[in-house]
Amino acid sequence: MTRQALGKGIEALIPEIPEEIIKTKKNLADIEIDKIKTNPYQPRTNFDEEKLKELALSIKEKGMIQPVVVRRKEDGFELVAGERRLKAAEKIGMKLIPALIMENLSKGEMLELTLIENVQREDLNPIEEAKGYKRLLEECGLSQKELSKKISKDRSSIANTLRLLNLPIEIQNYIGSGKISEGHARAILAVNTTKEQIDLANKVIKFRLSVREIEKLVYEKAKVFKKKLRKTSPSVLELEERLIRHFGTKVKVIHRKNKGKIEIEFYSEEDLQRILELLNLRI
Repeated sequence: MTRQALGKGIEALIPEIPEEIIKTKKNLADIEIDKIKTNPYQPRTNFDEEKLKELALSIKEKGMIQPVVVRRKEDGFELVAGERRLKAAEKIGMKLIPALIMENLSKGEMLELTLIENVQREDLNPIEEAKGYKRLLEECGLSQKELSKKISKDRSSIANTLRLLNLPIEIQNYIGSGKISEGHARAILAVNTTKEQIDLANKVIKFRLSVREIEKLVYEKAKVFKKKLRKTSPSVLELEERLIRHFGTKVKVIHRKNKGKIEIEFYSEEDLQRILELLNLRI
């Protein structure tokens, strides 16, 4: 195993790390795997066994290309980033693993590094990603603007992903296991009740509906519901549906002769910011 292969700086492994955290870098070393404790802040809940086997074979054949990142503890080390590499190394019986040891890393900095490293790699499922965003916002005290800069994603995309956490746990589990897609879930969010949302999600799974098909079902449900409540012209209903698709939330158009109003619903400060960005507004 050559040191040249491990010569990448922490900036290359985990981009956008704040400079003050980079300064905590101490050294590269081969350390005993059984002295590394797992990361308590790991957002990933599922590890694909087949992909782990592939990674393990690659490491066995070509060696460890990137070190794991750890922080020193009194009785050993605690993993900061690289859990898949650590698990793969264990599978092939490695006793030592190359590691970048970071000193004086606080719990807050560790949480931030762990979550950002994971969401940047884009192999979390949408629910893990949403929960990661939420923790970065709440526990690390980041604003959506700061988070957007750190992970190079626009704020509306972050807000849309966070909205998945408004769905019932049952549907979140479907998304996490890959039974329905994020596109399906966003369409289901436009439905009024929890029961209707779960019914639609089950239809997606049972009949293998496409995102377009579920969007059509949601549209038909909304149209029937609106017709029951008020007499609305087809052109206004069509406009409402276009606005609902554009803003990803409930929209109501009230049209009376030569005047009217448009009501756009939001469910949090972040959701409001997302809608304002779609309107090219700032507050």
